[in-house]
Amino acid sequence: MLQKLDFEDDVQEQDRSHLLRPAFYWELVQRRWLYFLIPFVVIASGGLLVSRLLPAVYLSEGKILVEAQQIPTDLVRPTVTSAAQERIQVIEQRTMTRDNLIAIADKFDLFPDKRRFMTEGEVVELMKKSAKITPVDTQLDFKQTTRNPTIVFSVGFEYSDGQTASRVANELMTRILNEDLRDRTSRATDTTKFLSREVEKLQTDRDTLDTKIAQAKLAQLKAAQDKANSKPEQTPTMLSQLKLELAQKSALYSEKHPILQSLKRQIDALEREAASAPKITPPPVTDETGTLEALKAQQETLQKNLDTAQTKLAAARVGESLERSQQSEKFETIEQPTVPQIPVRPNRPKIAGLAVMLAAAAGAGLAFVVELADGAIRRSSDIFGLVDRQLVVSIPYITTIAELRRRQRRILLLIVVLAMIVVVAMIAAFWLLPLDLMIAKMRVGLFK
Repeated sequence: MLQKLDFEDDVQEQDRSHLLRPAFYWELVQRRWLYFLIPFVVIASGGLLVSRLLPAVYLSEGKILVEAQQIPTDLVRPTVTSAAQERIQVIEQRTMTRDNLIAIADKFDLFPDKRRFMTEGEVVELMKKSAKITPVDTQLDFKQTTRNPTIVFSVGFEYSDGQTASRVANELMTRILNEDLRDRTSRATDTTKFLSREVEKLQTDRDTLDTKIAQAKLAQLKAAQDKANSKPEQTPTMLSQLKLELAQKSALYSEKHPILQSLKRQIDALEREAASAPKITPPPVTDETGTLEALKAQQETLQKNLDTAQTKLAAARVGESLERSQQSEKFETIEQPTVPQIPVRPNRPKIAGLAVMLAAAAGAGLAFVVELADGAIRRSSDIFGLVDRQLVVSIPYITTIAELRRRQRRILLLIVVLAMIVVVAMIAAFWLLPLDLMIAKMRVGLFK
């Protein structure tokens, strides 16, 4: 018996909430599964194929530690005082020059397929892109801050073949280590040569000044003799005074002391002047005492500069010896590049997962678009666009006895299956081995 029901409010409520019911989506899947399946299969297959066809890129890298000076700097100061970060940047620029990169590419026959169609500039850019020289974060967390923090940087190379990538990375590390040793030794040698030239120049100036002082003393003596109308035989008086002063100073200082060396040079100069007395003409000096004092002050200043330069030269020679014996700050290999087993690119699982997600989104979107464009009547709200609400009645669904029995059998079957699963799980928990142990035995072949 049909009965007219007032279900206008119920229809409106259902019209607003059918998108939240799981039954709506299940019906949608049943009707539009083909529209979902076709784009899903096409896009997912294409993504999986791309993830498999992309060439693998392997990265082989080693690590270099900037080791501090072994001898305390309070005892021996290094000649090369530039910061390690600055040296690393300089060495990186020298290693990544055009000639070096082309030589490495030729040595290991890199990019054989691409080089036929590439210029040398493009090869250099590809080499720079493949080479990796990056600092490593040591993540030290000490309460005391160190003046020389630990510096570690990695040197690597990316290539399609892991063996070749390892060989090129080793070549780059070798060149970096050799360049660092050559750079530090060259700087120390240049410093020593520069200071040696400065010491030689100061010694020459000192010898010239000693000669001038001796000449001034001799001229002063001769002027005094001329005023007193003394005989020329009194000229050796100055030599006697200097020799007596030399004997007195020798009791206090060593033979290499600057004062003794200066006295000896003055005695030699006076002896040469006395030997060539007729050829010497006294300089026209108005104040011999003032000139002599000025020369002595200049000699004292020059001697201080010479002592300072000789001290620096000695320190530079010790620093050069330190660099040649590799006991100063140096680069040390702490991890050699090895042959990589897993490529760094592409990330095949990630690409495959993104492809599957994109395929599912495309399939679901196509199914919804087709569903929205379909004008078929499937809900009571669709009828109201064609028929007046007052002419629509609701007929309740009548469940038969056979349908009730089928529902009961399904529930009973589900309970039995769940019980069996619980029983099997309990038996496995008591009698079977742990899962990780079973996997380990399967790997070593104990279950064969």
